[in-house]
Amino acid sequence: MKILLLGANGFIGSSILMRLMSAGHEVTGLARNPDRAALRWPAARWLKRDLATLTGIADWQELVEDHAVIVNCAGALQDGPADDLAATQERSMRALYESALLAGGKRIVQISAPSVPKLDYLPFLATKRRADDALKSSGVEYVILRPALVLGRNAHGGSALIRALASAPFVLPLIHADSLVQTVAVDDVAQQVLEAVEGNITSGADVDLAASERLTLAQLVQLHRQWLGLPSATVFRVPPSIGRVCTLLADLAGRLGWRSPLRSTAMVVMEQGVISQPRTGDATAGPTLQTARQALDAHPAGVQDLWFARLYLLKPVVIASLSAFWLLSGLIPLLDASRAAAHFLPFMTPSTSIALTLATCAVDIALGLLVLVRPFTRNALIGMLAVALSYLLGGTLLQPDLWLDPLGPLVKVLPFLPLCLVALATLDER
Repeated sequence: MKILLLGANGFIGSSILMRLMSAGHEVTGLARNPDRAALRWPAARWLKRDLATLTGIADWQELVEDHAVIVNCAGALQDGPADDLAATQERSMRALYESALLAGGKRIVQISAPSVPKLDYLPFLATKRRADDALKSSGVEYVILRPALVLGRNAHGGSALIRALASAPFVLPLIHADSLVQTVAVDDVAQQVLEAVEGNITSGADVDLAASERLTLAQLVQLHRQWLGLPSATVFRVPPSIGRVCTLLADLAGRLGWRSPLRSTAMVVMEQGVISQPRTGDATAGPTLQTARQALDAHPAGVQDLWFARLYLLKPVVIASLSAFWLLSGLIPLLDASRAAAHFLPFMTPSTSIALTLATCAVDIALGLLVLVRPFTRNALIGMLAVALSYLLGGTLLQPDLWLDPLGPLVKVLPFLPLCLVALATLDER
């Protein structure tokens, strides 16, 4: 069967992709950036599309007509430079449903979110709900699956944050430590999608996918800590005031393109608890699903998981530190540009030395700002490496005695180089 998979290179989507292909289906993966996914899974066909631009019926026509089933596991948590919730999760979906109906009523399998009526004001949940309602009234065959917190071999978003918190030294700093959480294994989600695709789940089903157990967030983090091979640690309940500061910073980072799981939407949902209520008679829910421990035990942790967990929260610290380093290196000389330019006087005229000083300050400040903006971060890091190496080379050729200076202006640049490489190595998010 030919299947169109939206969000195929994501955390959940990649597991669904592998399950569908292992069952013998032909899968076309739709993603904004599928290049790396195409290298990982060359057996699938890959198309580069942004759902936010597919808001008209004609935009979907060719895609829909060529496939028997469309599986949607794309989405975003919060609006940002690269994410438009209304366009991605609602308008494009309405256009998809109408196109699917015109093409003869293709079946649609929708990965949605647990229903939380009291939080329906959140754009993430509101757009999901409106898209689900439109799907139910569209006239096409459909199955809606609502996973709770998804756990798997890989991690992304909330599950990545849980691993990071579990690896914290000495104590576990938790916001909403007593909130209740239900989980579902990503393998179980993929299996239910396969069942829905093959018609083993009745059209019109709206199914909550969650293991029956309910854990507090603290218990779930401790479970992950054990999975990582670390001893139990005391839970430190982060004061609400500090939690609000973290959320504000995460939302600010979100405006710059960083998809932090500490953003306000995730924190509001976590405060209420991630709880699904399996519907009576749904054979796909309840005790047939793996518990959190079973989901983790199915994929024993290796040292790479411990590295990921420990680096996850260090990554923003590294980026912020690099930004501060370059901003200060550009701003401080401006406090006394003439004195800073004195280093160049043996080699050029006073006016040229001032111009060169101002130019290098501008470059440093620009790099310090651009590294904070997610779409430009990689290029900014590469630029930092190139500029730092040019400064070292220039300083060595023009004033080699600086290497022996007691304050070590050139020596102090050396630790920056591997830190920049670490930032580049950990930059990928999926």
